[in-house]
Amino acid sequence: MSELLNTLMQDARVWQGHRPIQTSQPAEPTGYQVLDNQLGGIGWPRGALSECLLDAPGIGELHLLLPLMQRLTRAGKTVFWLNPPHIPYAPALAREGVDLDQVILIHTRGEGDFLWTLENCLRSPVTGLVMAWPDKLAAREVRRLQLAAEAGSNVCVLFRECRYAEQNSPAALRLELEPGDHQDLKIHVLKRRGSWSGQRCALAMAQRADLAFREAPRVVHGPWAGSRR
Repeated sequence: MSELLNTLMQDARVWQGHRPIQTSQPAEPTGYQVLDNQLGGIGWPRGALSECLLDAPGIGELHLLLPLMQRLTRAGKTVFWLNPPHIPYAPALAREGVDLDQVILIHTRGEGDFLWTLENCLRSPVTGLVMAWPDKLAAREVRRLQLAAEAGSNVCVLFRECRYAEQNSPAALRLELEPGDHQDLKIHVLKRRGSWSGQRCALAMAQRADLAFREAPRVVHGPWAGSRR
């Protein structure tokens, strides 16, 4: 039992109020130094869920993931968009350096279909990043997705409404987003592994609507390398 407890503490899954813990869990840099500093130099955790909580889409939340999308697609990893509120605008993504051959857009029907698709995307070895916009998730469903994320060791970001901030969540990282002045994105760290929550920062980013929230003539989709058998 002591060995198990030591492992949980080393992975920062047991919060120790008296001191922060430097987690050894794998992570991906956000691409924004000011945010990485607030996250203890960890960035987006791999093999775990992250939540971005916001009241309405289009406030700059996709720019928050843009450096990660660029890096992963160039490395040959697939980026899944699951039930986004609008169709991604492919030319703008390409202009920003995202490899469109590695971008997959999926729309599902019903909650069961959504969960099945998300879970399988998380478990796939080709996945680098999954961005998903669920309608609602029960606590047991979030735990199920957490297990799938651990199995796939990739990055998963769930975009949810701010009202879910009051609910408990097994997600390793929870960020509350709101628009700031001068096209800034204000970020409040609600939860992160191994240390205190409550950190705040603002990122300067151009909120260009053409990045992903414009109607496109066709959906960007695969297949990706190795998918045909």
